[in-house]
Amino acid sequence: MASKIGKLPVAIPGGVTVKVDGDVISVKGPKGELKQKFNNLVKIDVKGSELVVNPSDGSKNASAAHGLYQRLISNMVTGVTNGFSKTLIITGVGYRAEVKGKELVMNLGYSNEFIAIIPEGLTVTADKDGKVTIAGIDKQLVGQFSADIRKLRGPEPYKGKGIRYETEVIRRKVGKTGVK
Repeated sequence: MASKIGKLPVAIPGGVTVKVDGDVISVKGPKGELKQKFNNLVKIDVKGSELVVNPSDGSKNASAAHGLYQRLISNMVTGVTNGFSKTLIITGVGYRAEVKGKELVMNLGYSNEFIAIIPEGLTVTADKDGKVTIAGIDKQLVGQFSADIRKLRGPEPYKGKGIRYETEVIRRKVGKTGVK
């Protein structure tokens, strides 16, 4: 049984080169180059301006790897052409973030500052309104760094303070009321 996602061919836009060398696929585009190792459960064929991923046999593991590697390669092609970005909103009195060299320095209501070292390949910008934008060509790296930053002070439901994604909606709760 083949994967529904894996059946879809990956379109290779102009200016992007895809090279399969043994068990490593490399995608090079205008924004950079990404490499991904793959196992022998899938076969990757480049046909003109399309890339097709096929399972090597009919096993369940091959079907799972079929969809996985098709999506990973699709994300690599998107990353080297357009890139990925996530925006975090920092809300709270005295909460702020700024970029100093290769570090993201944040005041999040504690007595000490949080310092996060920006990984190689990512660009981080912080403005005065509490918006932190994380951009890069590797989707997994952008998502992981964003999640790590959000984890430092997740949004709380009573006042809405903390770090949240720009698209995230915080369900607010009503606090206690005094009883007479």
